[in-house]
Amino acid sequence: QVQLVESGGGLVQPGGSLRLSCAASGSAFSIYAMGWYRQAPGKQRELVARITSTGSTNYDDSVKGRFTISRDNAKNTVYLQMNSLKPEDTAVYLCNARLLLVELWGQGTQVTVSS
Repeated sequence: QVQLVESGGGLVQPGGSLRLSCAASGSAFSIYAMGWYRQAPGKQRELVARITSTGSTNYDDSVKGRFTISRDNAKNTVYLQMNSLKPEDTAVYLCNARLLLVELWGQGTQVTVSS
C-alpha cells in the first residue's frame, strides 16, 4: 500500500512561489490518481488539483493559471508548483492517492502566505 509524505510548505509573501512535494512509498504508485487538497482553519477540505495515472490534470478554478500539478513516476513523487500566491491560499495542503475504493492521505504541510 502507498504511504504519502508531503514537504515544501512554509511562509511566503504574496506573489511568491512554493513547490510542494509528495513522496510515496510502496509499490504501484504509477497507477494511483494523485491529488492535492487544502484545508484552511474553519473551512472544509477542498480539492486543489488532481492528476490521473495517465497524466490528465484538473484544477479548482481558484488556482487555474497559477498552480501546476505534475508527477514523476520514476521518483514516486507528485508535485504542486504554486505561483502568484495569495493570502487566501493559506492552508494545510494534503496529498491524496486514490485507486478504485482505496484512498490514502498524507499528514499535510502548512502553507502560509503573508507579508
